[in-house]
Amino acid sequence: MSLSRLLEPPRALYGLVARADASSLYLWIALSAATVLVLLALLWSQLNALLRFAWHCFIRPIGGATDQKARLEQFYAGQADVYDQTRRGLLRGRNTMLGLCAAHLRVIRAANPTRRLVWIDVGGGTGYNIELMHKEFCPIEEFDHVYLIDLCEPLLEVARARFDKLGFKNVTVLCQDASAFVLPEWKDGVLPRGSVGFVTLSYALSMIPSFFTLLDRIDHVLDPRDGLLGVVDFYSSGKAGSLHERAIGGERKECSWLSRWFWLIWFDFDKVYLSQRREYLEHKFGTIKSYNGRNKFVLPFVVRIPYYIWLGRSRSCDVSRFCHAFEVEGGNYIGMHAAPPTLAVDVRAPNSKGAVVRRRPSKTVLDITPPLSAFHYQLKHPYRLPYYESPVHKEFRTFIYSFTWEDPAEDMRHLDLNHDDTMLVITSAGDNALHYAIAAQPKRIHCVDMNPCQAHLLELKLGAVQALSYDDFFALFGYGKHSSFRQLLDQKIAPFLSSTAYQFWRINSRAFSRSFYLRGYSGWALRLARWVFALSGTSAAVKAMCEADTLVEQDTIWRTRIRPVLLNPVVVALLKNPLFCWNALGVPRAQRAMFLAEGSAYEFIRDTFDPIAGHALLKRGAYHYLLCLLGHYTPESCPEYLTRKGFETLRADDGKVLDAFRLHTDSIVKYVPPASPPFFYLLNFGVRSVLRGLPDGELTRAVVMDHLDWFAQGSSDVDEEITQLFRALASGGKVFWRSAAKQPWYAETFAKHGFQVERISVRQGPHKAIDRVNMYASFWSATKPKSG
Repeated sequence: MSLSRLLEPPRALYGLVARADASSLYLWIALSAATVLVLLALLWSQLNALLRFAWHCFIRPIGGATDQKARLEQFYAGQADVYDQTRRGLLRGRNTMLGLCAAHLRVIRAANPTRRLVWIDVGGGTGYNIELMHKEFCPIEEFDHVYLIDLCEPLLEVARARFDKLGFKNVTVLCQDASAFVLPEWKDGVLPRGSVGFVTLSYALSMIPSFFTLLDRIDHVLDPRDGLLGVVDFYSSGKAGSLHERAIGGERKECSWLSRWFWLIWFDFDKVYLSQRREYLEHKFGTIKSYNGRNKFVLPFVVRIPYYIWLGRSRSCDVSRFCHAFEVEGGNYIGMHAAPPTLAVDVRAPNSKGAVVRRRPSKTVLDITPPLSAFHYQLKHPYRLPYYESPVHKEFRTFIYSFTWEDPAEDMRHLDLNHDDTMLVITSAGDNALHYAIAAQPKRIHCVDMNPCQAHLLELKLGAVQALSYDDFFALFGYGKHSSFRQLLDQKIAPFLSSTAYQFWRINSRAFSRSFYLRGYSGWALRLARWVFALSGTSAAVKAMCEADTLVEQDTIWRTRIRPVLLNPVVVALLKNPLFCWNALGVPRAQRAMFLAEGSAYEFIRDTFDPIAGHALLKRGAYHYLLCLLGHYTPESCPEYLTRKGFETLRADDGKVLDAFRLHTDSIVKYVPPASPPFFYLLNFGVRSVLRGLPDGELTRAVVMDHLDWFAQGSSDVDEEITQLFRALASGGKVFWRSAAKQPWYAETFAKHGFQVERISVRQGPHKAIDRVNMYASFWSATKPKSG
């Protein structure tokens, strides 16, 4: 670029100035000077605030203060007016905590709209939380009264000025010791039990010396029916989690030794204490939600500050419904398992007339009252049964399947489902289980998967059905992306999720930022397909095939444009690789060996894909391959739960259809040896098999997908599972499965155990598909003969 070109803008400016009169020039200079002064003032304001913050927090010693009140006032007197300005980046999680609380309060208020609601913000300081709640989450007028309690008068002066400016009429500021707070509405200072509906502690619990007394006091006044406590604060945690911590879930809770000791010592200088507070909080109250985060505000590359967000309720609340779902419907127990349960005892369901016969272990080691799991303190449906995290669960970093491969329409032609049926199904992505619920509304659907992330995904779908509009729901799971997923998660979906599922999606909140279906292990296969189509120049042909209006047109595009690309030697070679089969397609070694024993990899791919193009239109219902080719569904071609009709069916009557779901994070039958004595002697959430917990004759249908293909031929585990299936099925009950083999070896095992086995369909070369997916070589059923 020439020098004259570079000088063009200045020359143009000089020309403008030369043509302007003197008054215009003076005005331009004045405006420029004013702008500079404003910028300098803003810069100085921020710099001044930071300097005052640094002086009072890190340099100026706290001396001469004899009690907590004097110490707080001495510390904050010189920085109260800049407190909010300097803490935005340091005190992370306040917005999230308040958003979560507002979402849960909406659910609570929907059930009891006339009940009086009082909010106490303990240690609320400048009133930042109350203003934020009003502006972002819940108008302050929704509360009957709000009390801000703090011991520091300089901070409270800021709060009073803030509320006067906002015109709040139902907010009262109280300068009191939090551990002995008394509301003006309490007569003679007597604490009325259960009189408060909502309490928050925002970075206050760690600063209150008598925290035992404070939490006991909150527990006394918090409404035991549906009172809510929200906390956000710093914390520190060792690597060895307690039984209680494991029972309520604690993703990313462990701190490194450097972080743990550094922040304990650092905060101790400022009289901020991290030990014991959180432990007593979680012991005193039942956990609803828990999230562990890291703040990068200080020393981001060395030791990030650990902080937590926690929501809970009184342990004296009614948990009978969740106990029944956990112990009776889910077949869980508290104790140890030394051998298959043989002792039959009667366990009566709450408010029921009959008794349910349960099989329980003969030895009970520990009876925990009240329940420790966060499952028992949820507000809504008891979908997700708790599990006690074991090493096998940590092996799953994410979900393998973001969608379900089996064709549920073909299932429904043979399942013969009705309202009285109780099913056991493999969770996978939950698409087929949702299809069964929409089509037949069975009494119970037990979804089982050892990978907790698969249950997290289905739980998100169940929660989103109830919390979102159809458009938002389809954006998430139809198009696979939503720009406001974090906001939807915190402010709408969270009350319908378990604590463990919320933690997972909060950590993976970017899952829907671009394309959800390109995530997970199965996402790698979709990415590979995109790369192949792009490199081969067939992307346009792929789109044309997905928009074809006739089977003839669709089949022609497949055979002339796309088939030569997919059925080439490179792709076939990848499918021969066991690592690629597992990591990208979720195909284990044993299953791969099964289809290779009956033919080559090329033949399996050919027999899978060739019939599809002439069997069902991608544009009008063959949504499995439409998703693979486009990376998303369309409203005209998608799973049943994504249609507007299916969506409305699932959410009708406050989600009554969804009450059928029970999500187990467990194996179907095999016990995994516990890793350490606490796992063995206490809560067997993670190692107890689902079938062993179900009573005789409990199930009427079981859909195990291709699960049995995963076992090596002759495995004793398969023999044990089929034995338990026979016991748990009622007379006339049926098991359905698919296999990559035309004649799977374990079909004979079903017959050996008394089942009547039938092969429903089998692939016959590359000419005819057995369903809209055609991914498996055969489809089977096994029926337990009717007694008598």
